[in-house]
Amino acid sequence: KDIEYIRSSYYNKLEYTRFSSSVGKFVGFTEYGVKNAEYWNNNPSILSNMKAQKEGYCLNNIQIKYDNAL
Repeated sequence: KDIEYIRSSYYNKLEYTRFSSSVGKFVGFTEYGVKNAEYWNNNPSILSNMKAQKEGYCLNNIQIKYDNAL
């Protein structure tokens, strides 16, 4: 399936971190974001929680969104 869960964090319209389910980890875009991404990627409970969001949110709602689009 081509479903991807993305969670981005912004401050002052600048994206500093992003979690992508296709990558499977956090990526930092600023100095502050890199530090946060390193911390979150080294914490297995945070990573497993974010990976579960795809199944918990996306896969449960995809049929509703698909039906509404048609």
